[in-house]
Amino acid sequence: MIRRTSLLAATALVLAAPAVAEAAPPFPTPSATDAGLPQLYRAELAQARSFVNEMMAAGVVVPVPKDPGGGYTHEQHKRNYKAIYLAGQLYRITGEQAYADYVGDMLLAYAELYPTLGDHPARSNQNPGRLFWQVLNDAVWLVYAVQGYGEIRDTLSDADRKRIDDQVFRRAAEFLSVDSRATFDRIHNHATWATAGVGMTGYLLGDQDMVERALLGSDKSGKTGFLRQTELLFSPDGYYTEGPYYQRYALLPFMVFADAIERNDPDRHIFEYRDGILLKALYTTVQLTYGGYFFPFNDALKDKSLRTDELYHGIAIAYGRTRDPALLSIAEFQGRTVLSDSGLLVARDLAAGKAKPFPFRSLLLRDGPEGDRGAVAILRQGSGPEHTVLVAKNSSQGMGHGHFDKLSWQLYDNGNEIVRDYGAARFLNIEAKQGGRYLPENESWAKQTIAHNTVAVDMRSHFDGDDELGETIAPQQLYFSDEPGLQVSSARVENVQPGVALQRTLVMADIPGLEEPTVLDLMRAASDASHTYDLPLHYQGHLMELAFPVESHVAARPVLGEDNGYQHIWVDAVAQPEAGDAAMTWLLDGRFYTYRFVTDGTMQAILGESGANDPHFNLRREPTVILRARDKGDYAFVSLLESHGRYDGATEQTVASRSRIRAMRHERVDGSDVVRLTLTDGSRIAIAISHDTDESARHRVNLDGETLEWTGFAAVIALKAEGE
Repeated sequence: MIRRTSLLAATALVLAAPAVAEAAPPFPTPSATDAGLPQLYRAELAQARSFVNEMMAAGVVVPVPKDPGGGYTHEQHKRNYKAIYLAGQLYRITGEQAYADYVGDMLLAYAELYPTLGDHPARSNQNPGRLFWQVLNDAVWLVYAVQGYGEIRDTLSDADRKRIDDQVFRRAAEFLSVDSRATFDRIHNHATWATAGVGMTGYLLGDQDMVERALLGSDKSGKTGFLRQTELLFSPDGYYTEGPYYQRYALLPFMVFADAIERNDPDRHIFEYRDGILLKALYTTVQLTYGGYFFPFNDALKDKSLRTDELYHGIAIAYGRTRDPALLSIAEFQGRTVLSDSGLLVARDLAAGKAKPFPFRSLLLRDGPEGDRGAVAILRQGSGPEHTVLVAKNSSQGMGHGHFDKLSWQLYDNGNEIVRDYGAARFLNIEAKQGGRYLPENESWAKQTIAHNTVAVDMRSHFDGDDELGETIAPQQLYFSDEPGLQVSSARVENVQPGVALQRTLVMADIPGLEEPTVLDLMRAASDASHTYDLPLHYQGHLMELAFPVESHVAARPVLGEDNGYQHIWVDAVAQPEAGDAAMTWLLDGRFYTYRFVTDGTMQAILGESGANDPHFNLRREPTVILRARDKGDYAFVSLLESHGRYDGATEQTVASRSRIRAMRHERVDGSDVVRLTLTDGSRIAIAISHDTDESARHRVNLDGETLEWTGFAAVIALKAEGE
C-alpha cells in the first residue's frame, strides 16, 4: 500500500509547540499472535506499543531546536527518534500500516525542518549540532532514526521517499561526515556514533561512498573511521580506553553498525575483525560491573548499569552471534530485550530455561591498542550480589574524559561501594544543572587527584591536571595474580609530578582468624627531593570509632586548600597519631570496616568531607580520611582494610563491632615488605611481599629473631603466637 500524506500539515507541525491531533487515529491493538510470543519479548512489544501509541496520540511534533540537554526541544527530539525507531520495528513485526504512516509523517516533518537549521542556539563548548546542542546527539538521532526508516521506506511514494532521503538522511550524513569532519575523524566515542549513523544510512540508501567514509574516515584512507576506531579504542582484552562508563555508551554504535555491516557486507567478517574484538568488548563491558553497576572510572555517572539501552542491543546481538547461555543470565537481570530477531531469540531461549550464570571472575584487562598502556585489575572473592571486589585502576589517562588518579582503587563488599570513586560531577539532562552538561566542579573536584584514592604530591594533581601530558605517561602493570585466597595487583607509574614515581601493591587475602577477605595496601612514593604526600581514602559509612585522639573543628569548619580540589574539602578534625599503628572504624549496611595504617609519629590524619566552596550545591557530601606525610623523599603508606562483625538494628544485636587486629607493624628488608599482624586472640600473621615476579623464586628474611620463608611474589605466613 502506497500512503499519501499532507505536506502542508506536516509543515505546520514543524514550528508548533506541543500539539494534539484533532482526531486520534485508530491505534493498532495487540494481535492474537502476541500470546504465542515469549514473555520477555511480549512485554517489550507491549511497552513499545504503549510509547508509540502515546506519541501518535500527541501528533507529529517536531519543534525548532532551542534548548540544551534536558530542555523541552532536546527531549522532544529524543522522544521522536525513539518513536521513529520503535514504530518502524512495530510495523515490521505487526504489519500495521498506522505505524508506517506515523514514521513517514514524522520524517516528512523533519524534511521540512532540517534544511532550515544552522548551528544549535544552545551550543556551548561542544561541537554544535543541528537538532541538539552538541553534534553527538545528532549522531545518536541518526543511528536510531535510520533503523526505523529502513523498516518503512518501501511503503512510501517515490516522491516522499526521495524527499526524506535527500532532505533528512543525506543532509544529516553530510552534516556529520563533512561539516563536522573534526568530530567524524576523531578516535573517540562521538565519532563512533557519527560513523555508525552515516554508515547505516549509506547501506540503506545504497550509497557506497557514504559507507566507505564511515568505515575508513572522511578521506577514505583508513587512518580514521569505524574500523580504525575498533583498532585504537579497544585493548586486546576488549577494554575501552575511556573507561567502563563510556565503554557502555560506545558499545551500541559499535555493535549495531557491526550488525548492519554483517548483514550488508558479510565478506568483511566484521565480528571476526581484530580477533573478534567487538564481541570481546561486550563481555569485558559486563565484567566491569558490580551488582550490575559499572565501575565509575573517569567521567562516569554512578547510576548507569547493565539495564541500559546500549546493553539491551549489545546482549541481543552478541547472543545472536554466539548462543552463549551466560548472556541469557544478563538478559534475565536486565528484564529487557530489543524488538529484533536476536531479541526474540534471547526471549525464547530464556523462556526455555537455557540461561547459565555469567562467569564473573578476577581478571586483568590491559589498556591501549597494543595492551601496553597499563591495565585494570579486578580481584573478586566469593559469588552472588554480596561478593567482594577490589578494582585497581592502573590504566592510561582515558583521553579528555580521564581523571588524574593513577594507581587509584575501589572496594565493593556486601552489595555496597566501600572505598569510593566520585565519578563525574554532572546531572545528565537536568536543565537546572547547567543544561545537563558537566559542571564546573567536574574540573575543579571530580577530575583532581585528591578526589581519588591515590597519592597527591605537594597538594597538586597528577601531571598538574594536563590531559595531553597525562596521555603520554601510562602506568606499568608489574604483577597480577588471581590465586584464590591471595590475589595481588602491583603497578608503577613515573613522573606524576616531575621526578616522583608511585608504586602500589594491593593484596586481597584470606587471613586466618579474620572473617572476610582483608585488603593490604602498600603505596610507595619515591623521589630524590622532599615533598608532601597526601593519600586519601574516600569511604562510605558512618564513623563509629577512632583509635587515636583528634582535634575536632566544631566551632568553625576550615577548608583544606585553595585549588587542585583541596578547596572543596572541609576539614572536620586533624590528628597526629603516635608511632606504631592507628585505626578508625565505620559502619555501613550492617557491617563494620576498620581502616588501619602504620605511622611513624609524624604522619597526620585529616578527617574531611567534600562540598566546600560549592555555592550551587553541585557536589555530593562524602567523607574522606587523608594521610599526610610532610618533607619526605621516599615514603611508604601501609594500610589495611578489615571487614568484620554485624549490626542488626531490627533485633538490636551487635556482633564483633571492633577490629580483631590488635597491632600492625611494617618492615622493609632487602627489598621485601613484610607486614605483621597480631590478632586479639594472640595469633600472629605476616603478609610478605618480595616484589619478585618469578613465581618459583624463594625468599628468606629475618625479623626480630624470626625467619620468614616463602616462594613467589607474595605470601601469607603463620607466625608463632604470642607467648610461644
